Amino acid sequence: MMEIEWKKLELADRALVQSYFAYEQLGNCEACFANNYLWEPFYELSYSVIDGFLVFLTSGSGRSVSFPLAKEAYGPDRLGKVLSKLETYFAEKERAFRMHLVTEKQYRRLEELFPGKYSITFVRDIADYVYETEKMISLAGKKLHGKRNHINKFKENFPDWRYEPLSEENVEACRQMAEEWRIANACDEKDEKHQEFCMTLRALELFRTLELRGGVLWAGGRVVAFTLGEKLNDETFVVHIEKAFADVQGAYPMINQQFLIHEAAEFPYVNREEDAGSEGLRKAKLSYHPAFLVEKGVVTYNEGK
Repeated sequence: MMEIEWKKLELADRALVQSYFAYEQLGNCEACFANNYLWEPFYELSYSVIDGFLVFLTSGSGRSVSFPLAKEAYGPDRLGKVLSKLETYFAEKERAFRMHLVTEKQYRRLEELFPGKYSITFVRDIADYVYETEKMISLAGKKLHGKRNHINKFKENFPDWRYEPLSEENVEACRQMAEEWRIANACDEKDEKHQEFCMTLRALELFRTLELRGGVLWAGGRVVAFTLGEKLNDETFVVHIEKAFADVQGAYPMINQQFLIHEAAEFPYVNREEDAGSEGLRKAKLSYHPAFLVEKGVVTYNEGK
């Protein structure tokens, strides 16, 4: 029997997990401890270090593993040994071998080391949108004039507006705003919006521990938007959470711009995560004209082999 000791992801594992992500310098939004930890309750996420490689296992909607991550250079023999152990594990569980959230770069590595053994199916709904930070801040050019107009209207309607970094002094106001957002969006306990709401509360509670950067937008004496994110790699900042009242014109583009100005201007790129197949969210993300998408997919055995 192939025994792999899977461990539930805990806060104490942050330094270990981040050491692997720091070496790999991946560009997908899941390549950081906070994203995995915050969503762990909904995906039944656990991990194991197998022969020096970090591997995540999810059991939420079907057993699947992540692409093995290393902290040093490695050859095909080392990766092959880990993959063989994982494949044996799946076989003994009588399940088809499956790797989730595999990027194009990772799949190319598989193809180089094991030509033709695996195939990948990219999923458009989970592709990350990546933008040039400077363009998201300046909003220069004809294509983004609509965003500038919304921001100008916001400033006109709320001359008392102000931006603040997330802190212990304003985090409770953000929690209250999140509760209002939940009610306004009719979140049901079984739907994805409720999961997102729960994850947001968890992030607000742990923002210092997880070393998240946050921004808060005030207008009319109340919080109308807030956002949280963190460094993803040396060139990219990732925005995990962004909440704003939809009926406050300009709140979304305003918090987007102000947050990047104050918390992420030193990064050339900003990853604003996926659209999850939402038509409205996809339209909104495309309206900012991403520099590129980080495609991710599911890897299985090549049926032709």
